[in-house]
Amino acid sequence: YKVTAVIFAGIAAVWYLTGSFGLGNFTVFLFGIYSLYRFVLEELISKFQTNGWPKVQNGYKGMIEWCLEGARPWVVIGAVLFLFVFSIIFTGIRKPPVVFFPQGDPNFVYTYITLPIGTDQHVTDSVTQIVEQKVINVVGEKNDIVESIISNVAIGASEDPMAGTNAQPHLGKVTVAFVNFAKRHGKSTKEYLTKIREAIKDIPGATISVNQEQGGPPTGKPINIEIAADDFEVLVAAADKTKRYLDAQQIPGVEDLKSDFQNDKPEITIKIDREKANREGIATGTIGLALRNAINGAEVSKFRDDNDDYPIQMRVREDQRNNINTLMNMPITFRDMSMGGAVRQVPMSAVASIEYSNSYAGIKRIDQKRVITLSSNVLADFNPNEVVAQIQESLKSFSNPDGVEIKMTGEQEQQQETIDFLGVAGMSAFGLILMILVIQFNSTSKPVIILMEILFSIIGVLIGFSLFKQEISIVMSGIGIMALAGIVVRNGILLVEFTDLLLSQGVELKAAIIEAAKTRMTPVLLTAMAATLGLVPLAIGLNIDFVTLFTEFNPHIFFGGDNVAFWGPLSWTMIYGLIFGTFLTLFLVPVMYLLVARLKMKLLKKPMAQLQTDAH
Repeated sequence: YKVTAVIFAGIAAVWYLTGSFGLGNFTVFLFGIYSLYRFVLEELISKFQTNGWPKVQNGYKGMIEWCLEGARPWVVIGAVLFLFVFSIIFTGIRKPPVVFFPQGDPNFVYTYITLPIGTDQHVTDSVTQIVEQKVINVVGEKNDIVESIISNVAIGASEDPMAGTNAQPHLGKVTVAFVNFAKRHGKSTKEYLTKIREAIKDIPGATISVNQEQGGPPTGKPINIEIAADDFEVLVAAADKTKRYLDAQQIPGVEDLKSDFQNDKPEITIKIDREKANREGIATGTIGLALRNAINGAEVSKFRDDNDDYPIQMRVREDQRNNINTLMNMPITFRDMSMGGAVRQVPMSAVASIEYSNSYAGIKRIDQKRVITLSSNVLADFNPNEVVAQIQESLKSFSNPDGVEIKMTGEQEQQQETIDFLGVAGMSAFGLILMILVIQFNSTSKPVIILMEILFSIIGVLIGFSLFKQEISIVMSGIGIMALAGIVVRNGILLVEFTDLLLSQGVELKAAIIEAAKTRMTPVLLTAMAATLGLVPLAIGLNIDFVTLFTEFNPHIFFGGDNVAFWGPLSWTMIYGLIFGTFLTLFLVPVMYLLVARLKMKLLKKPMAQLQTDAH
């Protein structure tokens, strides 16, 4: 101990002399842990290993002996099957919330403002300022968890992440950015979503939606209804009818169902009077080309440097392009062939007139079918899957016109695709595990025993999430089940392999199973406890800053944050599964091993000596 103390003291002194106080403090901390073990824990652990742990092992041995007597193995199997059915029924009764991807408290709240297409940018700006002031009134001007409030108009204001930097004068956005979770002092930002929605819902002429940043990959809106048809008029009528029907249902949790079909896009049509154009000797193509060159420009030359050529476009000034009267009075220069090719100029208004109208902003097609999409966010405190289920139930009573197809897409479609992918991935993983186990044991019955552990370990997952009404994430919980399978299989292999070893040494079947279970209980429990305790900080969101702990003696401990929202479902899946999976390893595997061995002796008429040879 003295030598160790001198070594630690020397290392700490070097760190302190070089100015690395954090590393010096860490070295002292390690020495403190070593001293605690040396003078306190070592003796306690030794007493427990000598006196306490053998009692636990003997108690477990007695339970295994009881379980293997007579018909009790079948009772154990029946009890596990009952728990499996019960867990499914219990989950159906408790209905824990199921989400596609875990979502934590908002770090950003986006308020999107959409005005009719063609709205002047200054009008959009004034409406955005009104919305911004309402948002400020909700969050407060001096809120210690709000980092900034920023407004965008025209550029960067679209809900579509693919819109880029294209200017859309009818769009506005107000962004509320919150400070890091550690600086929020336990305050939730989720309530601001609801408050902002309530504050800005009565602004006339504007369509407004409030979102938080999306967790995980882009999936579209939680509620996304695609209505498809070949006949466009039928499609428009069906989409409008569907929207009015669902609005009338007043399904709780639906923010505001919106259609992506826009038929109010302002349009200016230049109608050419062909008779007047013919009298003047002007071709309609000449008129169209003149208008195009005035607005879009025409290439008149190129600028060349040492590396590249740059086209030079010429068009009328911006103030002239934006003035319809100027464009209509613009002279059209042409050669009048009826006058011997003389060059003439005629104002456009002499051969054309203006018509103002509205048109479609665009017609979307999917798989060659015209499609209109109805979409909406889901309000806070509502589960998207439950809201979508209510919508689907309502649509069953909706009289769908002939030739019109209605289906749920967006997040729900991605969710189903992910479920299918995880199902295929899970089956592939189990297939590979089975193949490896068959090769390892040269048997099919023993791998089946081990794989049954994986299936039944889901009992713990279902009961745990249902009992505490925790959120099940399809993505993260699915990954957690796959990770769980690896640990459960490893524990099963430990027990089965040692049982085979004892049988190959000539030990009687039941005695081999009992001895293997007793001997392998320690590594099985240690594996499960190490994994479970290691996952607890991730599951509860325990955050410790070890750098400041050793440099400033301030660990900045807090619970929660984005990490627990993301990793929590995976961690709890593994924790619940490991707790029940360990029980299965310690009780179900010995029982199933005994039953399988008895069935082999009875059905295949193998004597005990043959089983011992097979195990070897």
